[in-house]
Amino acid sequence: MTRRQLEVLLSFAGPIAVLALWELLSRTALIDPRFWPPPSSLFDTLWEQAKSGALWTNVRISMTRVFVGFLIAAVPGVMLGLAMGLYWPLRVFLMPVATALYAIPKLAVLPLTIIVFGVTEQAKLAIVVVSIFFLIVLNTMAGVQAIDPVYLDVARNMGANRWRMFTSVALPGALPAIMTGFRLSLGFALLVIVGAEFLDGNKREPNGIGWYIIRSWQLFQIDDLFVGLLVVGLLAWILNAVLDLVERQVLPWRPNAGQ
Repeated sequence: MTRRQLEVLLSFAGPIAVLALWELLSRTALIDPRFWPPPSSLFDTLWEQAKSGALWTNVRISMTRVFVGFLIAAVPGVMLGLAMGLYWPLRVFLMPVATALYAIPKLAVLPLTIIVFGVTEQAKLAIVVVSIFFLIVLNTMAGVQAIDPVYLDVARNMGANRWRMFTSVALPGALPAIMTGFRLSLGFALLVIVGAEFLDGNKREPNGIGWYIIRSWQLFQIDDLFVGLLVVGLLAWILNAVLDLVERQVLPWRPNAGQ
């Protein structure tokens, strides 16, 4: 068995072991099956929701918000992070602001976005952008600072202008850190959007996987609630797997790319 095959096997073995333990504890009533139904009993609910299309609609709504918010934050976040990594005056000027805003709990900003945008689609996108922007900026900046100064000196001595410094030295050198920032940001964006969608619990139409979870709680539909939670976990795993594939293509020289 190759190492890659072993990695794939172990990546599936962990979740299966957790589900098996959960099944055992619920079946033996060591945990209350009314509130912790065994995973095997959730498949019928999952199939019904998937067959009706309601689950896919909620997943599509949430993932659209995640990807749009991510794209809005990623491009300027990478550019600003590269600039802060290359130019120390800009870094010194912006670091206190970036550090302070990054430390604020992101769901605590949600009331402010509601005041500004109302309970609208723009508010949900705004909370995603605010939540991940400085995460991307700080990871990118750290990646640039980790570049061996020799490469920067060689580029300057060969007459590289600022744009060439960005594209030929800073961006390739910081790519591992940028990919790490993207990985963290997508997971964090999913977490934040699920929390933001809780506000839509009073709506009757599907409005995201967070809406699905809070709606199930309001109606005390425990099986549906757990299906929603499992879907969120599955989405996080899929996002991580997709970024693994992207990282293998973008950073093929890294020995641990995609692990």
